[in-house]
Amino acid sequence: MINENIFPKNFLASLSGEPGFEVENFINAQKNIEPPTSIRLNPFKKSSSKTGEQVLWCPEGYYLDKRPSFTFDPLFHAGCYYVQEASSMFIGHILKQIRQNNDEPIKILDLCAAPGGKSTLINSALNSDDLLVSNEIIKTRVPVLCDNLNRWGTANVIVTNNDPRDFSRLTGFFDIILVDAPCSGSGMFRKDTAAMNEWSEANVNLCHQRQERILADIYPALRDGGHLIYSTCSYSHPENEDILDWLCKEFAMETRRIPVNADWGIVETESDQQKAWGYRFYPGKVKGEGLFAACLQKNGETAQLPSFKTKGNQKLVAKEIEQVKSYITSPDDFYFFKVNDDWMAINQQHKDSLDTLQRDLYIKKSGVRIGRLMGNDLVPDHELALSIYINKDAVLETELNYDQAILYLRRENVEINTANKGWSLMTFEGHPLGWAKLLPNRVNNYFPKELRIMNAAPTL
Repeated sequence: MINENIFPKNFLASLSGEPGFEVENFINAQKNIEPPTSIRLNPFKKSSSKTGEQVLWCPEGYYLDKRPSFTFDPLFHAGCYYVQEASSMFIGHILKQIRQNNDEPIKILDLCAAPGGKSTLINSALNSDDLLVSNEIIKTRVPVLCDNLNRWGTANVIVTNNDPRDFSRLTGFFDIILVDAPCSGSGMFRKDTAAMNEWSEANVNLCHQRQERILADIYPALRDGGHLIYSTCSYSHPENEDILDWLCKEFAMETRRIPVNADWGIVETESDQQKAWGYRFYPGKVKGEGLFAACLQKNGETAQLPSFKTKGNQKLVAKEIEQVKSYITSPDDFYFFKVNDDWMAINQQHKDSLDTLQRDLYIKKSGVRIGRLMGNDLVPDHELALSIYINKDAVLETELNYDQAILYLRRENVEINTANKGWSLMTFEGHPLGWAKLLPNRVNNYFPKELRIMNAAPTL
């Protein structure tokens, strides 16, 4: 006997006509199948992270046999991998198809980016010539987004905290925009049973209206010929295929079909009116949670972007610039600037974009924060420690064993037998975790207070 009572009223009935939906298989997956745990490796930080079965649509994605305590894995804190639900990794497959046979530099916006899973996924596929603008609408969610992008370690990222309508001033600025839209959340019922209490047909319709507003606000920022990737963690037709119909009708966008292998278990759909392609993920059919994703292209030739006067270079002390440059590998590839007393670096080719974005948006992070100069010394920033560009020849390096690394990540005292003195990069298996200052009789731990491990170690 199929137990339908575990779901909100009218939920299963609303899905009865959806392509690929099999009620018995769906209920069984929700009730009896443990949600899989999956991670995605950071291609910029090769490590010994344990992996298992590969995620079919993501070369860097892997399932784990069981869920470990990621909090107590130093390689997690070093940014060697990201814990991400496997279905969401399909966004990287879409991006790969868009960029096939096209290596021109791109500017891409992840509009609703926190906590950072899809942003780090996108960032993994980008070159240093490409720019990622990672935006989070809700201010309180911005810090975790910055932290996760800091761990990933690249400099071609700008984090903003803006409403979608603020981007309408950036006419034709982006080549690709990802809108992982706020939704009714039914695709996460298995992982978050509390989401069931919030689901209703009224909420689905409210989400549909919100999604239309967000997409209408962001549309002007997409260049002609550019691509929109749209996704939700909802199964509801009004939030998915109906949105595709609306985009094609309202903005004359063209659908893009994304190749998928039959053995992936992904259900390919077409919208009712415009026959726009979409891709549905059902637990029980795929080894992952619920997801809907689609790709559309903006009609027309590439528009001429509006021209702006860029800011001139800051008047900086040459001696200080040279001092700061010594901490970065290939410093000629970077534009160095200051925000208050903090020294920053971003890939040279993104200076003009940074100037443009600063004029219209509220920026929370740009490139890599290097640190502050105090006399002849640099007080290094945590971002520098995690950056893949840090010049290790310019700093001391102290390798920690596992127990020492956990003490360090707790921001507790770490006993180290060394004659070295001064700022030191603290590493585990060669991967930086952060900074400490080595003094004659003690070690000052400078791991950020807000990131320290607070909970007790798991019992074996």
